[in-house]
Amino acid sequence: MADDGKPLSYVTNGVRYYEIKKAGDTLYIVAAAGHLFTIRQHGESDVPVFDVEWVESYKVNKSAYFTKKYIDTIYAVGKKCSFYINACDYDIEGTVIGSNLIKYVVNSNVNSELPRANVKRMKFSTTTKPDLVKSFEEISDFDFENFYAGETRHKLDWMWGINLSRSLMRAISTHGVKKILSIGRVQGPALGLLAEREIAIKNFTPKDYWKIFAFANNTEFESTKGSIFDEKVAKAILHDAGKEAKVESVEKKVKEHWPFPPFDLTSLQLEASRVFKMDPSRTLAVAQTLYERSYISYPRTSSQKLPFTLNFRNILNMLSKIDAYKEIALTLIKGNRFKPIEGKKSDETHPAIYPTGEEPKKLTAEEQRVYDLITRRFLACFEESASTENSEVIISIGNERYTASGARLLKKGWLETYKYYASRTKELPEFAKDDIYPVEKIESRALKTEPPRRYNKASLISTLEEKDLGTKATRAEIIDTLFRREYIRNSQIEVTGFGMSIYDALHSYCPDILDEQLTRKLEDDMESISKGTLSSDDVIREGKAIITRITHIFKEKQSDIGKRLSQGLEKSEMEASIGKCKCGGSLIVRRSGAGKSFVQCNNCQLSYPLPQYSFVKPTGKNCEFCGTPIVKVFRRGKRVFQMCIDPNCESKKDWGKPKTAAQIKQEGKTVEKQEPGASKKPAAKAAKKLVRKQPVKRKARAKKVEKPEE
Repeated sequence: MADDGKPLSYVTNGVRYYEIKKAGDTLYIVAAAGHLFTIRQHGESDVPVFDVEWVESYKVNKSAYFTKKYIDTIYAVGKKCSFYINACDYDIEGTVIGSNLIKYVVNSNVNSELPRANVKRMKFSTTTKPDLVKSFEEISDFDFENFYAGETRHKLDWMWGINLSRSLMRAISTHGVKKILSIGRVQGPALGLLAEREIAIKNFTPKDYWKIFAFANNTEFESTKGSIFDEKVAKAILHDAGKEAKVESVEKKVKEHWPFPPFDLTSLQLEASRVFKMDPSRTLAVAQTLYERSYISYPRTSSQKLPFTLNFRNILNMLSKIDAYKEIALTLIKGNRFKPIEGKKSDETHPAIYPTGEEPKKLTAEEQRVYDLITRRFLACFEESASTENSEVIISIGNERYTASGARLLKKGWLETYKYYASRTKELPEFAKDDIYPVEKIESRALKTEPPRRYNKASLISTLEEKDLGTKATRAEIIDTLFRREYIRNSQIEVTGFGMSIYDALHSYCPDILDEQLTRKLEDDMESISKGTLSSDDVIREGKAIITRITHIFKEKQSDIGKRLSQGLEKSEMEASIGKCKCGGSLIVRRSGAGKSFVQCNNCQLSYPLPQYSFVKPTGKNCEFCGTPIVKVFRRGKRVFQMCIDPNCESKKDWGKPKTAAQIKQEGKTVEKQEPGASKKPAAKAAKKLVRKQPVKRKARAKKVEKPEE
């Protein structure tokens, strides 16, 4: 082959790799596939287990068997080489993956020392050709400290998780229960946060209070007294209210609204959850796909900053060739607007998430939504501020004062581009000081104080970040694990009875497992390792001492802890039961490892599928055809319906078949006669009643009433 840098492509074991001859050298490029190696126990020992080793992932997990062909190919090709470059993602995990491969190739042993000679590192934030070429030409020294920090994290997390999880399972087994349980270094504090919120909600005692509202000039005003906790006071205000409202003051201020900063991973997950109702884990998966296809920069970043070295002019030029962003990008270029708004958060390794400018092709609807969100946020960073005129009007009715506020958009600025912005203000009518208006209505609203709000996945991720618990890449997975273990449930996260029993046992006997400060200290220690100011051996030695102390407590209190866990499990299963199985056991709603919901008997293990992305409630009724329970199914944005949980039930024989005109007509006449296991709203009947109430001359308008009832 000619020495022109053009690659030759080869395939071995089903894995493609490339060979390039350049400047007299031969360069081989081989792909890794995630974590090809994992930690496992070495030898036999009882809890606590500290003797661990790296091993090929496919030897531990059957689902990882596909990784064997990558390891074999990398080993075969790597043996031809005398110089190695780790070009995995430039973060701690990418360093660990590449380092283990280099150790395995050079020494034929992944548990050997990482060689210091002839190893280098590529650093890049996008997988575009220019960035990869530049990174190769500017290869840096190997980041040994990142490897030591990453390996320490892996080992400590494994030791922490395996020892404490085994201790939990042994405790519950003393009461005849066999169940897979887990608790981890970050799982513990995360469960603690949720349990404490659950306790606060349970112990919350609502208090009655009243608010007074007056209406004048088609505007709602609220009494400046705010929340009134004495009903007599509220009634007195209503009794003494006059019939005229006088404008006491009108205050107007112009306020500038600067663009939001570019996304880091957490803010992207929060915004995708708010705008698209996307699960944070799914948002990360979609962003990773966009990154791997060179459409966006590296998503696992904590930064909200965009360094000028990114060549914004070039990115905007490329975006101007994409129809959806053409006009915006050209306007920014013409206005010479190349200085972005930035946030406070920074990341030494990667910038904020930004589009590379490469035109996306063949995106799924989900990928397109996330890409558009990222791109519009990026473009908005360069645009002018928006401005509003904020108004506050104070009126007096008798001796009481009332206030209303609103805003009028003066300049759209960046809001023109970032269409996902949600304004919560409304514009007020014009008011002038001393104007008099008739009081249209005045009312007292009886309200109750509310308990603390439950977390959802996005808000919990944000809280974990604020408390510096876990990493940007692992927080969503930690929450998913709590769901899989059935410690928590529902989108507005609720701790199950079993989850509370785990918390209660740990809180009573092993509070260190729930201790945020302890977990945060270990995170700080690992950051110190990556900076070279602390040794891995010291951190692991301290971690072992903590684990030894906790497992000793578990052994001493094993029976007491097990009793609490078994009682909590029984309570949780009663809460999750949707009825009785034919064998006499309880049918429990469970979640699979993949996050899918299903129903399973806790006695005979018989299982039934459930509609995905739904929430089910028992009705207390059984199907007249097959005798299995009927549940009510709730799905976001869709009507509620009832069904028998047996997918083969006679009541479902016509599911999926198109209805005839006669059937639709008949349903309109006899909506109250329902099929077994199914629920239909009496929409047509209700609509007809409304229509009959309208005068004949307004029939055309009355027909519109039917639509909301469908």
